[in-house]
Amino acid sequence: MKVARLYAEGRDTTVQVSVTQTAGERMRGLLGRDDLASGEALLLTRCGSVHTFGMRFSIDVVFLDRRQQIVAIHYAVPKHRIVFSLRATETLEMPAYSARTHGLAVGDQLVFEVLS
Repeated sequence: MKVARLYAEGRDTTVQVSVTQTAGERMRGLLGRDDLASGEALLLTRCGSVHTFGMRFSIDVVFLDRRQQIVAIHYAVPKHRIVFSLRATETLEMPAYSARTHGLAVGDQLVFEVLS
């Protein structure tokens, strides 16, 4: 996976994002992890829906369109749920309430600056 820094509306959020590159990485997602640190996130490329079956913690789900603009945010999605957006082409998963903490809002333009 690549690692990137998340910028929202031109400001550095200090969030480090792991960016999936393969179908296997997308399918695994956060499954099997006990948590996700407050300064971490996972970007699922080519993904407009996620499920939290098998998850051990709640997550914020941020859906992005092809221009990486936020089209929907679902806060603190608990386990055993499915969420989707018909307009989304990418999905950003963050620890519960992190989207709000980092000031993300529907309509925000996101930029992922690759670090490695």
